[in-house]
Order: sequence, then C-alpha cells, then structure tokens
Amino acid sequence: MLGNIHPASIKTHGIRLLTVALVVLFGCDRTRMDRGYEYFPDMAHGQSYETWSENPAMEDGKTMREPVAGSVPRHMEPHPYAADFEGRAKAAQDLVNPLEITPELLEQGKVLYGVYCMHCHGEQGDGKGSLHTSGKYVIPPASLITPQVIEQPSGEIFHVISMGWGVMGAHAPLIRPEDRWKIVAFIEQVIQEQ
Repeated sequence: MLGNIHPASIKTHGIRLLTVALVVLFGCDRTRMDRGYEYFPDMAHGQSYETWSENPAMEDGKTMREPVAGSVPRHMEPHPYAADFEGRAKAAQDLVNPLEITPELLEQGKVLYGVYCMHCHGEQGDGKGSLHTSGKYVIPPASLITPQVIEQPSGEIFHVISMGWGVMGAHAPLIRPEDRWKIVAFIEQVIQEQ
C-alpha cells in the first residue's frame, strides 16, 4: 500500500506533520499564564526602581526625577493668574467666556453646577447649600445672587472657580477649563437672571 505513494508526497506530508508537531509543542503550556518563548527580548525586561528608592545609575542616587521646567501634565491648561487680588483683577479684565451660549451649553452648565457647586452655594445660588444648612460647614458660602457678585465680570467668576477664594478651594484641578466656563455661563444666564 505504501508502495503507491510518491516519495515527494511523503516528504511533503512529513514536513507538514513536523510543522504541526512544533506548533503544538511550542504553542501549548501547562498554564495560560505562560506566554511561551521570547525571541530577542532586548529591552523588554529592564530593571525597575520604586519611586523613592535609591538608584545607583543616577548621579544624585535618586530614582524620582524633577520635571523639566515649564512642563505640565497632559490635558492640563495652566491658569496664568495668581490667587491674589491682583490676579483676580487681571483675570476679570482679560478673560472672556470663549463659548457660544446655547440651551445645550446651559444644560451642561446646570449639570456641572449640580456636581461641583450646589452643595455649597445652593440650588438657587443663595449660599444655602446642603453642607451649610446641615451644619457640617459653619462658614456660609458666598451668595451668587448678591449685587456685588452679579456685577463681577465672567473672567472674575472663572478665576474664583479656578483658584478659589477665601475658604473656597481651587477647582482648577477638578474641572476642565471648558467646563468651568459652562458653569460661569449657567451662573450668569440662569441663576443670576432669576
């Protein structure tokens, strides 16, 4: 029966069988955690150091490096005004809401106000938020509907949200600039117009 098979065909079938056997041998493992053999790993397995550990490769022996001067985290827009009276006045003078006021934008501003502002300033902006009325926050937050606040330019409100003022903390690390402008628009167009 084997006499009818051509020798070249036997060789071809043998190569195929050997290939399948090698794939099975190298492709299977006892646990699914073993990923098989690595070919040319080069720099795939460098030595790592903990953040505060000593590092003999560095001149000062520290692993943690100082960021390059002027560098900022990704997706962060630095706020160029200081958290003082001069910075607040300059922001009031220079900054203007760059967003077009639409009903959709005001709705987004309302949602953001509800998340970040309402617990202190209250639903009506009167400074009677749940943190103050419950007694958890003894200092009354600023009312956003007083004539003094209503007369503030958009840039000044944006600056106060960004850098904080008095006992109010800075919200720049929490809220993106575009979302801060939406909150400003909601305060000016909805809360202060009531």
